[in-house]
Amino acid sequence: MSEVMEALYESVLEGERDDTLEYVQKSLDEGIAPDVILNKGMIDAMKEVGQLFEEGEYFVPEMLISARAMQGGMEILKPHLIESGIEPEGKIVLGTVKGDLHDIGKNLVGMMLEGAGFEVQDLGIDVAPEAFVEAITDDVDIIGLSALLTTTTFSMEATIKAIQEAGLRSKVKIMVGGAPVTADYAKKIGADGYASDAGQAAVLAQSFIEESNG
Repeated sequence: MSEVMEALYESVLEGERDDTLEYVQKSLDEGIAPDVILNKGMIDAMKEVGQLFEEGEYFVPEMLISARAMQGGMEILKPHLIESGIEPEGKIVLGTVKGDLHDIGKNLVGMMLEGAGFEVQDLGIDVAPEAFVEAITDDVDIIGLSALLTTTTFSMEATIKAIQEAGLRSKVKIMVGGAPVTADYAKKIGADGYASDAGQAAVLAQSFIEESNG
């Protein structure tokens, strides 16, 4: 890896946003291909961030600042990726389900997914089942449902049911997460997967895409 790419990797890993912006631009100036900058400089760094989180070396604040550094770099890189025809890994629609106003977990998941190369459409908080249904277009691969309150987990089930009734269930994978959610509950309500944290959500989303491409 070139010196500037190593510096970019480290700046994302350390959450140094200003340095990340500088090194993305320097990499482009040096003629490094946008997809190489994305994959080797930033996505690989975010994978290590996820790994460090799993190992208890990083915590939510560290993950957030790394994800924000990556997002800053993406603002510079995105036009170049589009120009060179680089497609995102896939598209995911995220939202906190109806009745729940918590968004920190969802936002972190969104950042990690962007860090993994996904296009993310965030519907926000208190999202009705119908809004999730409306958001399912031909280019959407995954729906991500978040809940922090035990009392709102039933909205996850209602949302999956609404997607099913609209005849769209086979078009998307559905992943769920949040403090009161468990793998057993995810299975019970018919979700395709459960993620216990943002790093796991990114890994799960990638596995869905690999499965559909396989």
